[in-house]
Amino acid sequence: MKKIFLAFALAWSALTGAIAQTPPQTSGPALKIGVIGPLSGPSSDFGLPMLNGVKLAIDEINAFGGYLGRPLELVIKDDQANPELGLKLSEELVAQKVIATIGFCNTGVAMKSIDVFQASRTPLLVPCTTGTPVTTKFAGADSYIFRNAPADAIQAPFMVDEIVARGWNKVAVFADNTGYGEAGLQDVKKALAKKKLEPVYVGRFDLGIKDVTEQLKEARKAGANVLFIYTIAPQNAVIANGRHALGWKVPQVGAWALSFPLFIGDAREAAEGSLMALSFVAEPTNERRASFLASYARKFDGPRIPVPMAAAQAYDATYLLAHAVLSLRSEQLNGPGIKQALENPKRAYYGVGPPTTGHSAAVTATR
Repeated sequence: MKKIFLAFALAWSALTGAIAQTPPQTSGPALKIGVIGPLSGPSSDFGLPMLNGVKLAIDEINAFGGYLGRPLELVIKDDQANPELGLKLSEELVAQKVIATIGFCNTGVAMKSIDVFQASRTPLLVPCTTGTPVTTKFAGADSYIFRNAPADAIQAPFMVDEIVARGWNKVAVFADNTGYGEAGLQDVKKALAKKKLEPVYVGRFDLGIKDVTEQLKEARKAGANVLFIYTIAPQNAVIANGRHALGWKVPQVGAWALSFPLFIGDAREAAEGSLMALSFVAEPTNERRASFLASYARKFDGPRIPVPMAAAQAYDATYLLAHAVLSLRSEQLNGPGIKQALENPKRAYYGVGPPTTGHSAAVTATR
């Protein structure tokens, strides 16, 4: 494996040097690629890093000549984490003849929109949304929906294994009333059932709620010794602060939103000890990751990525799409052709994120 990474790094370095000496020539109209996600609003904390990851990859790919000298051009849409707006913008992307789209950070938004991509046979690559139904609605052989983010069907059992190993077996689940919260709740219940456990308490709430004190009291009364949360970062902070105000010292665990700056900044000391599943840690553990982190810092003027997983997985999704496109002749450059190429890659891609297949990714526990 070290030899493979070294060979890749040397090839990358040689190609970069060649590009610096001979800039590629454009020889045709741009290929349009859609990008959609929450670039403003409460979910922009990971929507913007997702967009930046795509932009970084596109710049690199275009520097190598794009597709046979034709540049790749982004068509960017801000869904504001709003399902109805996401649907409208998805229809616009298809109408604008994008060859594929990368995007979605919110399960509810994605679920409202994926029929548009499926019906038009426009491949959709999902680098952030983790709700399990996003890639289970359509049968694999027919689906145009791909994902390199770890689905909650992977994250939830992983975290359940972790908390049970630590002796936390009385689980209270708090889940918001979005598609993300509902899907996450069902995945946690399934994972607990395999351990012959069930939640001692389930709390549901709407986004924007400022106080869950009464629900926390009910969970404590039920004997919970761990809180498993499925919601976005600001609501995670509301729960953590409520638990802290009650003086209730139980661990708070969940998916990757517990690592987001909005959670850490709003919860402060109440965030201490939170345990979450992560698919990428911003450490230069190999040549590819080191290159990505350095390039991201240069392009976006700072070493710190607010949500590293969103940026890294979007960067990888863009390269996976590019590898598929570059394997096709121009007459094959359509939805079915790209789908076939994504499913049957002609060469390996060594990404900066976790090893992935169509619907799975590795995760690690971090606190």
